[in-house]
Amino acid sequence: MNLIDAHCHLTYEQFSGIDAVLQRSRDAGVTGWITIGTDVEECKKAVGLTNRFENMFATVAIHPHHAKSAEAATIAQIKEFSTNKKVVAIGETGLDYHYEFSTRQQQQDSFLRHIELAAELNLPIVIHSREAFDDTLKILESNSEGIKKVVFHCFSGSAEEAKMVLDKGWYISLTGVVTFKNAEKTREVAKYVPLERLMIETDAPYLSPEPMRKQKVNEPAMLIHTARFIAGLRSMELADFAKAVSATTERFFSLPLDF
Repeated sequence: MNLIDAHCHLTYEQFSGIDAVLQRSRDAGVTGWITIGTDVEECKKAVGLTNRFENMFATVAIHPHHAKSAEAATIAQIKEFSTNKKVVAIGETGLDYHYEFSTRQQQQDSFLRHIELAAELNLPIVIHSREAFDDTLKILESNSEGIKKVVFHCFSGSAEEAKMVLDKGWYISLTGVVTFKNAEKTREVAKYVPLERLMIETDAPYLSPEPMRKQKVNEPAMLIHTARFIAGLRSMELADFAKAVSATTERFFSLPLDF
């Protein structure tokens, strides 16, 4: 089995022992990784990691939390990172109205700059949307002409909202939240989204899935628990589910994998 973790933060300090982390991941059948850039320094680290490891790829962007720093010069740096052949998308970008570490206007301005960059570079875009679905959808609908592909990472909306995303031809990625006891809404989404539009991720080091909730640092190896859980929801064999969502991830990011 060759699962792909569609969204993880392998540059974070929790993964300083990256070789051991990736070996545990391979042992669990998770053999491809998309590591996410969230500011200039993390983007630089992410690209550096991808140059060290086969089947690891990066996205680059300024996270909504840091949107106040997304000036023209910063976006120019993101564009420069994007010239690396192992950078496969712009992201994560979008809106976060839960924390609002940057103002809503700053986030919206940054989001628009990233959308324009993804269109210019003909790259997919990875969306972060927390408590901001309506504004996220509105900005994308108004500005997504020329965008290659769109995925809502760590999707936390309803099945009705998932339908709105899918009706646009976009994709949805689910985390270990689907395994949480109070996540019935997410489980409905997991059963509803067609496999050709569904990806799975850890969002490591966050959101450890059941039965590993007590392990504070989530890591790519734990993606197997999320895969097994959703396969069960859909009455599928794990191997068949893994093959399907990995194929979707490969196609979305245009991955030249070497399994």
